[in-house]
Amino acid sequence: MEYTQQMKNRVKRMEGQLRGILKMMEDGTDCKDVITQMSAVRTAMDRTMGVVVSSNLVTCVKRAEDEGEDTAEYVNEAVNLLVKSR
Repeated sequence: MEYTQQMKNRVKRMEGQLRGILKMMEDGTDCKDVITQMSAVRTAMDRTMGVVVSSNLVTCVKRAEDEGEDTAEYVNEAVNLLVKSR
């Protein structure tokens, strides 16, 4: 699979957020603010996983259709990946 620059940028953004959270903890920031930022990172991760899985699914389905294969297996695998990530 080819990971797009958009996908990589999402991960870099989360990396920055995580560094920010660590700094907040080191600075003794209030728990509520730290948890808010952690929740934002979790949401960003969930969305990024969705982008990666859906992009991969589209690629696999197109290839399978071109080769006359059944696409149901790819769809089921994508759904299972998303369910496991929860």
